[in-house]
Formats: sequence, structure tokens, C-alpha cells
Amino acid sequence: MTTYRNLKNDLPAPNLETLNEVFSPMNFEERIRQLYRFFPQKEVLFTSSFGTQSAFLLHLISRIRPGQPVHFIDTTFHFPETLAYKQQLAGRFGLNVIDVLPDTAQNKITAEEKLWKKDPGTCCMANKVLPLKPIKARHKVWISGLMAHQTDFRSNLRVFEQQGNILKFHPLIDIDEGEFLYYMSYHKLPRHPLEEKGYGSIGCEHCTSRGKGRSGRWKGLAKTECGLHPSGA
Repeated sequence: MTTYRNLKNDLPAPNLETLNEVFSPMNFEERIRQLYRFFPQKEVLFTSSFGTQSAFLLHLISRIRPGQPVHFIDTTFHFPETLAYKQQLAGRFGLNVIDVLPDTAQNKITAEEKLWKKDPGTCCMANKVLPLKPIKARHKVWISGLMAHQTDFRSNLRVFEQQGNILKFHPLIDIDEGEFLYYMSYHKLPRHPLEEKGYGSIGCEHCTSRGKGRSGRWKGLAKTECGLHPSGA
């Protein structure tokens, strides 16, 4: 188990179980504020897909830690609407967005062979998982916007989970859809332009269909995650 220091009093930070005991009773805003008492910003990784539910966490982070970089994995296969939405939120919230691009040769192969049709797992690995790997290695904790109500896998996650050599931090894991909708409405946050066209969850253009929740992702396949949030990893 990796150990972490507490920045406030320079004592050894709690282990994974203690972190969950401390953070679980907090609300999502308190969790984010407290995170930076244990980890300096340079050790915190924050990624966003700029999908249908991304504005919630992006707005929170921009208010609580406005200097926090936001990494966006640009697979080169995103909907034009997603890229426009990214620009809209970045401008409105004053975000420091860092684009993460896949290896040019591997990306070209996936495009030429249309791997998303016959081997979507490899396509995700080449264009999402591998590009983020060296960036993850430079950080200690990874902020994620996963919510328990989204999928069966996500319903079993805690506020903190160990994933390989990095700690996953899920400040929104236990909020329900009503809380999400209230926050979006109260702060008048813009919605993804494809939502009104029936898209509940949005990833790459080739592997995203209309559907409620995540039902439109990899439709017809057993695949439900791109590999960034693997079960048991």
C-alpha cells in the first residue's frame, strides 16, 4: 500500500480504509476541499470527457481549485458537439485544459482498420488507456466523476479505490440523479448539445448511440467501460 503525507501537519496520511472512513460521511464539496489537505495539486490528476454529466464536476473544481489542470483525452473520434462543448465550458469556467493525444501511428491504424467495429477494446486501449498511462504515473491520486447510479460496476465503488499505483477519488459516487439535476439547474450549467437529441452518455462518435443513461455506449456489446475504470484494477 502506498503511503501519503498529510500536508496540514506533516504526519503520515491515513491508509485506504481510513481515507474512506474519513471522507465517506462528507458531502461532495467537502470531499474535494479536503483532498488538497492530503495531496498537493501537482500530485492530483483530473480528467474529463466533457460528456453529458461533466459540467457538474468541472464547475465544482473550478470553484474550489481553479488552478487544477483538466486533462482531456482526445481520441480524434469525438463528436464535433463534444469538442464545441469543451470549448464552451473551458471559457465559462476558466479551465486549464490539457489535450492528451494518442500515438499517431496507432491512431492511424485504428482509423484505417475501423477497430471500433471488430475490436473496440483494442481501440480504447490505443486511443484512451495508453495515452493516459505516462500521465497517471506522474500523479498520486486521480479525481473521477463516476456515480454509483450509472452502472452496476460503479455501484460497488467507494470514495477511494486503489487502481494499480494510483488512488482513484470518487467525490460524487453517492449522489443521486436528483442531486445532480438540482445542482445543474441551480447553477444554470449548460448541458451537452447532444442530450436533447436523445444521447444519455457520450463517448467516441463510432461507439455511441442514442439511449437512456449509458445504454447507448457500445450498444449490443457486453462492453460497458472504456478501460480507464477497470473492475478489480
